[in-house]
Amino acid sequence: MAGLVDATKATAAKATAQPLPALSFDGKGAKGLAWPRRWTTAGVHPYDEIAWETRTASIGNESGKSVFEQKGVEVPASWSQLATNVVVSKYFRGHLGTPERETSVRQLIGRVANQIDAWAEQQHYFKSDEDRAAFIAELTHLLVNQKMAFNSPVWFNVGVETRPQCSACFINGVQDSMSSIMDLAKTEAMLFKFGSGAGSNLSPIRSAKEKMSGGGTASGPVSFMKGFDAFAGVVKSGGKTRRAAKMVILDVQHPDVVDFIESKVREEKKAWALIEAGYDASFTGEAYGSIFFQNANHSVRVTDEFMKAVESDSTWQTRAVVSGEPVETLKARDIFRKMAEAAWVCGDPGIQYDTAINDWHTSSNTDRIYASNPCSEYMFLNDTACNLASLNLMKFVREDGEFDVESFKYASRLTLLAQEILVDNSSYPTPKIDENSHLFRPLGLGYANLGALLMSRGLAYDSAEGHTYAAAITSIMTGEAYVQSAETAAAHGGPFLEYKKNEKPFLRVIGKHRDAAYAIPTAGLPKDLAKAATDAWDRALELGKQHGYRNAQVSVLAPTGTIAFMMDCDTTGIEPDIALIKYKKLVGEGFLKIVNQTVPEALTKLGYTAEQVTSILKYVDEQETIEGAPGLKDEHLAVFDCAFKPKNGQRSIHYMGHVRMMAATQPFLSGAISKTVNMPEAATAEEIESVYLQGWKLGLKAIAIYRDGSKRSQPLSTSKKKD
Repeated sequence: MAGLVDATKATAAKATAQPLPALSFDGKGAKGLAWPRRWTTAGVHPYDEIAWETRTASIGNESGKSVFEQKGVEVPASWSQLATNVVVSKYFRGHLGTPERETSVRQLIGRVANQIDAWAEQQHYFKSDEDRAAFIAELTHLLVNQKMAFNSPVWFNVGVETRPQCSACFINGVQDSMSSIMDLAKTEAMLFKFGSGAGSNLSPIRSAKEKMSGGGTASGPVSFMKGFDAFAGVVKSGGKTRRAAKMVILDVQHPDVVDFIESKVREEKKAWALIEAGYDASFTGEAYGSIFFQNANHSVRVTDEFMKAVESDSTWQTRAVVSGEPVETLKARDIFRKMAEAAWVCGDPGIQYDTAINDWHTSSNTDRIYASNPCSEYMFLNDTACNLASLNLMKFVREDGEFDVESFKYASRLTLLAQEILVDNSSYPTPKIDENSHLFRPLGLGYANLGALLMSRGLAYDSAEGHTYAAAITSIMTGEAYVQSAETAAAHGGPFLEYKKNEKPFLRVIGKHRDAAYAIPTAGLPKDLAKAATDAWDRALELGKQHGYRNAQVSVLAPTGTIAFMMDCDTTGIEPDIALIKYKKLVGEGFLKIVNQTVPEALTKLGYTAEQVTSILKYVDEQETIEGAPGLKDEHLAVFDCAFKPKNGQRSIHYMGHVRMMAATQPFLSGAISKTVNMPEAATAEEIESVYLQGWKLGLKAIAIYRDGSKRSQPLSTSKKKD
């Protein structure tokens, strides 16, 4: 019966399910989930409810030479050419020019949806065939209408591989032995080969200040990092030209912490010397290709104890890894200043707040959280994996301009269940990650297009109203996801296998989320949004007490790179817009200048007439800034502030505005937030210290900063660098 909704339209073969691995629930005896329809109609395929057209998908390089082209591809008419180019070039399977090559978005989405359907049938997730057909139809509707997208590995591998790798995020543990260190190198290499990123905390490796058991001095983690980094540079991500993504973390009490903090700065200065000697300065050029640590993000793990020592200007003791004995006594502020000075030069190290991370940890009776994935949004136990999916917030805005709360709640639950179905049917790179995936079943539901949503509502990104609105939406998403997780536990498979051991900390954390939801200021919030933000957590806690939860984590805010293009998002993840004016390169020569389409929506929402809107847009198009636009009120300028200053303007979001938005949404996430705090070139090391200090005080789990122009090569630059 698999393939109920897709018998005619997608030419993908009928999907089949493989025998289930150990620790999987076969669904026998489960009552299964009932699933109501929202957008679809029984007997009508979601593909038949939209217009389709045939296009050519092409990608050109900087000189205009074509590097990819596929003619005659069928796509939804509402999708942009950019979404078409990205999806066809990255996600269509089969070799170009062969009969096996996918030629339609129908096939792509059908391949993934049909496989999920087959797995859901095998494991009896649903009460009836009709419920399962409703679920798959609604899932197809979400995907084809750009309301949601899974992370890239799902599109690469589901319906292609027998047991596909579906997770983008991995955390690997390491022990203080040569065999464990070499195992980590192998695991990372295999993950990079298949296009995923990984993070590790290297603090269990004894420091270069400690003795080996057989005599002699240990190499220390920074030495081994050179080996890991070299492998990462050789094994490009997914075999593509994109560099591997990894995170390396060291605890602030590790004896090698200062060496770790300064490791990237030393390498950066070597690159400068090579650039000055005439070597290629681009990120993939010889200068940066000749130095270490360019394939990893570095973060220092700090505790509340350390941060209090910074505040009080106290001393800080590093401790031996093996014996726990004191090694060195340093000034906490000296360590903190070195972190800020290093970040000022090259953006690393970032900072992770260990106490906050573990205070929000649902499974703390199993072990602490030591590490994160490369972008710091997935934070969970060592040797675990997480599959991600993101909702496109702008697709939940109704025609009247208001946010459709009920549809968003439904989509949050549906997406989480689709992600849950992937867990047992995926492959994992190591036996330990495989085992933990079945024991804990962590998931990462998130969203994109927040910046566009706030602007469209006439709300400034860095405003109390903007923060409150974002908090309420994040609260609804994660609360509803935990509701679905509890309902899945009740109807299919029970709670995750390690839940009983962790029931007490789990319910405590759900209670913390609920308390935070009730603390959201409701003044100015639409009533349905405010009510849904607390109702979700009331239900999540009540259902969890009765049934437990199927998943140990449910949400993160990921960077949403490629999938943001797939969904035609104006803004990625939690980020604000970069600029009101965007340049789109035309085939051949020249550029098309596009005014952000959220601007007219915002102006209308703010009460401007159609005539005034036309006049302001004409000004923005000509001047490349909204500052000074005719008839625009000064109090509305902040609504249009972006991450970077416009070419002919002065305004942008202050770097602390990024921190404040993170603080507003963090209490409503299982994991954390992937976000870079962009700082102007004129920012000082003291200002970076203030960001790291405020991040701690505001309850964040991690922060990374980037000072404009600090690297001699950077992927995105502004035409006006000085503050």
